[in-house]
Amino acid sequence: FAGAGAISLSILFFFLIYRFKGFGDALSTLLGILMPFVYGAVIAYVLKPVCNTIESFLQKLLPQKMEGLINFLSVACSLLFGILVVYALLMMIIPQLITSIVTLSSTLQSKLDLFITWLSDQYFADNQTLANSIEQTLDTLSATFTEWSKEIAMPSVQSVQNVVSGVGIGVWSVIVTVKNILIGLVVTVYLLASRKRFARQAKILLYSVVKPHWAQIILDEVSYADRMFGGFINGKVLDSAIIGVLCYIVCIVVKFPNALLVSAIIGVTNVIPFFGPFIGAVPATLLILIEDPIKALWFVLFILILQQLDGNIIGPNILGSSTGLSSFWVLFSILLFGGLWGFFGMLVGVPLFAVIYDIIKKLVIWGLKRNGQLGMMTRYHEEFGDPDTLEEAPSEQEPAELEQQTEAENHNWEKLQQIFHSEDPNPPKEQ
Repeated sequence: FAGAGAISLSILFFFLIYRFKGFGDALSTLLGILMPFVYGAVIAYVLKPVCNTIESFLQKLLPQKMEGLINFLSVACSLLFGILVVYALLMMIIPQLITSIVTLSSTLQSKLDLFITWLSDQYFADNQTLANSIEQTLDTLSATFTEWSKEIAMPSVQSVQNVVSGVGIGVWSVIVTVKNILIGLVVTVYLLASRKRFARQAKILLYSVVKPHWAQIILDEVSYADRMFGGFINGKVLDSAIIGVLCYIVCIVVKFPNALLVSAIIGVTNVIPFFGPFIGAVPATLLILIEDPIKALWFVLFILILQQLDGNIIGPNILGSSTGLSSFWVLFSILLFGGLWGFFGMLVGVPLFAVIYDIIKKLVIWGLKRNGQLGMMTRYHEEFGDPDTLEEAPSEQEPAELEQQTEAENHNWEKLQQIFHSEDPNPPKEQ
């Protein structure tokens, strides 16, 4: 049976490799069909802490026999809270963004001419050849822009067909997205209302498939992943909101151009770990550079100070221990999952890799204990500490604390060894 299973799995593995494109297309089609459930699950996961908080508050006010009403009110209030937050953000940001973009587009050419004139007078006044080259380049760009404008104003039949086709595809994509979001809100209501039931059903299903000790290990890891994803994403969103507000306040006080547009760019891109500040600072600096080159330099200096404040004070206080990954693994996870899934991969790559890292670490420790090589881990801690967690290295602790920790670890290793080498150390009692 084991041999037949191994052969079957090998055949399936190589089939997936050779038919990877078709398998990926099938997954994409299935994901497109289930996209409303994906949206609903994401929204429900984000609103789950709010729903739990409201439910706990209502349980103190209302009697226990009104549990159904409490559940209904908690779901309705949490969904209404999420809709109001999104609506308030959109009403505060979108009008100002549209005004900034329209103003910038109408004055872009004149501002660009003034900037080039200032640049030529300040730095290229003594170099006539370079000044002439810049002037010729601008004339070429202007001519190209004029020709492109004429093509837009008087397009050919083929261009009109392409534009109409593109607009039709875009409108259909928007309609599909809106439809998926609306259905996703309905799915969110069902998931929030039945979240405890679904959790209990998943637990029953898990215990019916695997043995109790393995089920408990899986549940512990799922709980760890939930804490990791929830804490990181919610903390990062709050951190980015604070950074965006601080940036907007300073831009208003210092009178940086396009204050709201620049602050929105800084706040949104700050959600991306490590690369976010650099990604947002480039377009924001260019927007200010067109208006006032001197203020652009001050803005760059302000962004550096703001990111230091975020990295050393605001971020650690909000995210706490966060993922416990070193800077190397943070960079690795962002590049890996960002390349696979784009912006979404950059957002969830760090907590996802932290969960994978935690599983590998536990397997390595269990393997060392099984092979009687746990001393290698002790020597590793003594020589390098543990740079991938925020815990103190054993060599820096007091002897008494180290001895207590060692005894606790040995107890845990013995328990793990019993779990991995026994059939069922804690069999369920008969009801």
